[in-house]
Amino acid sequence: MTIFDPGLQPERTALAWRRTALALLVGSMVAMRILPEVLGAWAVVLGLAGVIAAGGLLWAVHRRYRTHHRMLVEEGERTTLAGGRLIAAMTLFCVLAAALTLVLVIVMAATGQSLIPLAR
Repeated sequence: MTIFDPGLQPERTALAWRRTALALLVGSMVAMRILPEVLGAWAVVLGLAGVIAAGGLLWAVHRRYRTHHRMLVEEGERTTLAGGRLIAAMTLFCVLAAALTLVLVIVMAATGQSLIPLAR
C-alpha cells in the first residue's frame, strides 16, 4: 500500500512554485522593457539576473517535486524531504530586489528625475 494520492500537497506546492517562477520571469522581462530609459544598460543586466533566477527556480522546483513524487510512489524508499533552502533563497532574492528598488527611488527623487519614464 502506498501513501500516494494524485492531486495532494506535492502537486499543489509544485504548481504554486511554478507560478512564482513565472511571475518572476514576467516581472524581469517587463523590467527589461521599461527600465532602460531610467537605468540604461543596467536594466538589462538586472532583468537578465531575474530571468536566470526564474530559470534556476524552475529547475529547483522540478527537482524537488520529482524527489517527493518518487518517495511517495515507490514503496519502501525513504528520502529526506526538502528543507527550507528554496524558500530562503527566494526570500533573499525578493529582499535584495526590494532594497535595490528602494535605492533607485531614493536616488531618482534626490536628483529630481521622474520616477515614471512615461510621465516626461
